[in-house]
Amino acid sequence: MSVAGFDHAAIPIRRVAEMLAFYRRLGFGVDESNPPRYSVHFGRNKINMHGPAAWQDPAFTLRGPAAVPGCGDFCFVWDNSEDALVRALRSADAQVVEGPVARAGARGQGMSTYVRDPDANLLEFIVYPDG
Repeated sequence: MSVAGFDHAAIPIRRVAEMLAFYRRLGFGVDESNPPRYSVHFGRNKINMHGPAAWQDPAFTLRGPAAVPGCGDFCFVWDNSEDALVRALRSADAQVVEGPVARAGARGQGMSTYVRDPDANLLEFIVYPDG
């Protein structure tokens, strides 16, 4: 196979300041250097975030044409304990919508906890037993 890995995804966002603050509180790196385009970084990956001035511009065509804020559904590997995850989610004021529950992820079985960010994107945090 020629595909070597996953680099980034991109989503439109509506609540720019709240979104960046939320991801920062969860420990993501945040890049605000190129408005109305932003990104959050984790490990060797990132999520590009297109602010309203980008995704509402008809000239901006390098995006999913039907994408609107709240269209994201991401699963992140949490490399610490479930207790540490609960503490991090609380510090970000993220309300758990489901979990922890057993789920099959790309690395096998894990325990997943689901929350929504300020634009209502679904975030899953999976904790694998081997850390």
